[in-house]
Amino acid sequence: MKRSESIIELAKGLAKFHSLVGKIGKDSKNPFFKANYASLPHILDEISGPMESAGLVITQFPDDSGLTTILIHAESGEYLEATYMMPVAKQNDPQALGSAISYARRYAVSSILSLKIEDDDAEKAMKPLRNPQPEDNRPWLNKGEKLDKAIEFLIKGGKIEEIEKKYKISKEVKENLNETLKKLA
Repeated sequence: MKRSESIIELAKGLAKFHSLVGKIGKDSKNPFFKANYASLPHILDEISGPMESAGLVITQFPDDSGLTTILIHAESGEYLEATYMMPVAKQNDPQALGSAISYARRYAVSSILSLKIEDDDAEKAMKPLRNPQPEDNRPWLNKGEKLDKAIEFLIKGGKIEEIEKKYKISKEVKENLNETLKKLA
């Protein structure tokens, strides 16, 4: 990250900006990942008034280094600058590059301004890649008729492991079953 020697006026401008801008909601849907997100045009619309009132300007440009974002305090010329490397899935594909630039711009603006955005786009995008745990649909073995039958099963020589295949067992109930086994031994 690069910055001007002083950022006193820029910091004041950011403080004013944050007092004026609210939480930015989701306005778009990614049908591939079934995720909602705040689009770049929506973010820019939401911040334009507060930015102007705070005397701040943001500019972004892609080059061979990646995407550079510069936040400037217009009156003093103080600035913060950061460059983000943009990985592009398909090399030499203008649409893939345009998509990467738009995505990087959205996150760079959000980051440099510390915006409060209701955005879980990346989280939802990662869910299909994760290995979800299978849902445990076994019923709980509670006190009562089911527990009595489990005890009868143990008396007849059954194993707790067999009961656990059919039921979820709390620590307390498992201790009771183990005590029953000890008494039988």
